[in-house]
Amino acid sequence: MTDSLIEARIEGAVDDLYWRDDYEPVTEDDVFLRRIVDTTDLPALLVALAAVTGDFSLLREDLRPPQPPADIVGEPHGGMGPEARAAARELAFAALKRVRDEQLSSVGLLTEEQARDILTWLTNAADPEYHPMLMHDMALVPARSGKPAWNFADVAAGRGFRVAVIGSGVAGMATAYRLKQAGIPYTVFEKGHTIGGTWWKNTYPGVRLDTPNYAYSFSFAQRDDWPQQFSRGPEIYQYTCEVARRGGIVDDIEFHTEVTAATYDEASGQWDVRTVDRDGNVQTHRFNAVISAVGQLDRPKYPDVPGRGDFAGVQMHSAEWDHSVDLTGKRVAVIGTGASAYQIVPAIVDQVSALTVIQRSSPWMLPTQGYYDDMPDSVQWLVRKLPHYGQWLRFWQHWLGVEGRQHTIVADPGWDKPGSVSAVNEYWRRGLTEVLAKQYEDRPDLLAKVTPDYIVGGKRMLRDNGVWAASLKKPHTTLVTEPMERMVPEGIVTRDGVLHEVDIIVYATGFQASEFLEPVKVTGRRGTDLHEYWGGDAKAFAGTTVPNFPNLFIVSGPNTGHVVNGSLYSMIEYGVEYILEALRIILEQDLTGLDLKQEALDKFVAGLDAANATKAWGHPSVQTWYKNKFGRVSQIWPYPVLDFWKITREVRLDDYEKLA
Repeated sequence: MTDSLIEARIEGAVDDLYWRDDYEPVTEDDVFLRRIVDTTDLPALLVALAAVTGDFSLLREDLRPPQPPADIVGEPHGGMGPEARAAARELAFAALKRVRDEQLSSVGLLTEEQARDILTWLTNAADPEYHPMLMHDMALVPARSGKPAWNFADVAAGRGFRVAVIGSGVAGMATAYRLKQAGIPYTVFEKGHTIGGTWWKNTYPGVRLDTPNYAYSFSFAQRDDWPQQFSRGPEIYQYTCEVARRGGIVDDIEFHTEVTAATYDEASGQWDVRTVDRDGNVQTHRFNAVISAVGQLDRPKYPDVPGRGDFAGVQMHSAEWDHSVDLTGKRVAVIGTGASAYQIVPAIVDQVSALTVIQRSSPWMLPTQGYYDDMPDSVQWLVRKLPHYGQWLRFWQHWLGVEGRQHTIVADPGWDKPGSVSAVNEYWRRGLTEVLAKQYEDRPDLLAKVTPDYIVGGKRMLRDNGVWAASLKKPHTTLVTEPMERMVPEGIVTRDGVLHEVDIIVYATGFQASEFLEPVKVTGRRGTDLHEYWGGDAKAFAGTTVPNFPNLFIVSGPNTGHVVNGSLYSMIEYGVEYILEALRIILEQDLTGLDLKQEALDKFVAGLDAANATKAWGHPSVQTWYKNKFGRVSQIWPYPVLDFWKITREVRLDDYEKLA
């Protein structure tokens, strides 16, 4: 390990809970190393080798991955052509032999110049404006991480100041970790028995990620040994538990404690937070700031169908799976064809005697043949042997997602072809329709039902490795597209009068996503009730702050979701860093709080609404949970991720009223 890295580790500058100082030595022969190089995606491999050996000549300009815009089937190696791949493999093979022969088992910190060289090569000379944002996720450039550059003891020594965090899902964990790094006293209230949020609540059969796993992780906890590209739910849950343990935040969480109300006291400039524990004991705690990290997908949503209480069998929501119920040999109905249904149906289809799938709208699906596959042997070997390889693989996946499929959903103002919003969008519609036609060429009756009638990109696409089509084709599976009319003791009656007799009903019907912070009663200045103020149309500046509610911050708030580009973890972390900056200002300037001005919110939301109207999901014909009851898109961030990064780098005091 280099002297600079030893010093960085001592000072805690390497902001990665999964950091390893040394890796297993490479001892394998040339034949083995050649096989590794020949079976590994090259961009991340070359960067890892350049960083370990210090030989940045490996990153030749003629070998830069061109990265054409994302297509229906992804381009391997970032679009490198055959000649470039062959040359890159020779360079990688020689460098990997050097790692073996020189026994290189650790990696040093990068200079900013080296980091910029890597970024220029790996991003195909993308706009340098991206560089600071991308360096945020490069653990080898410690000064650019999201770690607070200040400490509570330095800016507010002796001041009584406490922060309440509501929820210990991934948003709450990121919040707690950064608060701990800044030395700010805090308490996390979690209504459940454990951390992890959606990953401990959702335990239904088949639950797994639909986002590449390496990019689905914290910048400060870059696990490098994921067993699958799209890991199963229990694997993600265990990751959250391990992050909480390594980050030292478990002892700061009060489990089985639900926040029921938060009331701002104008006289003191503090918040009274009311909680109730599992025994029904009610307490009121006083805090200087409240951070909501309750998440969007927390409260199950059920269909409004008469007679739900009349059904005589078992009913359960996908987020409240009852594992005591044995599905073997049962007649089961799954209501919904979204992300959770898409995973549940293939997982149970061979267990049940009859499966009825109730579809309101069919999903567009992105071909992903390796969706269920284990991580390749070459990747598993490299994360053990090549220093920092797993982190570079994460970085590469992270970068590919920054722009993602953004270009496919932007509306062309002059486009007038029904069913799409642009020439690119129409190309994707035709291509994905052809994929469906091939999958269902032997079942034209099903093809008519599964071909979506809405614009590509109007809703999140699902990962498709063929198991959904195979499940629907089973002789004991029935796909129902008639709307449900009512439920009776025997099952479900559809509008055509058919009774679908079932023993078990599974609701894969999503969540009440538009109702942020429900059911917590939040009262701000002048007695303003937050939910009355929103009136069912939640709005927040940068998804984070709301007028009349000083020092109330929201993580993963309105309009911070993403569909075709970006990362949940990036949006969470950037938002948390904005909150930490606001807290720093409050502490340094000895304020009681900051209160967002209404005109700042109005200007921000006007821009959001205009931008969302130009996207596929904002098209008037698209009906989705991204839109609230007023038809306004209240969930999705319509700009490039870079824009959210820029907004969250600075708290503009002109946007706030400073409360002394």
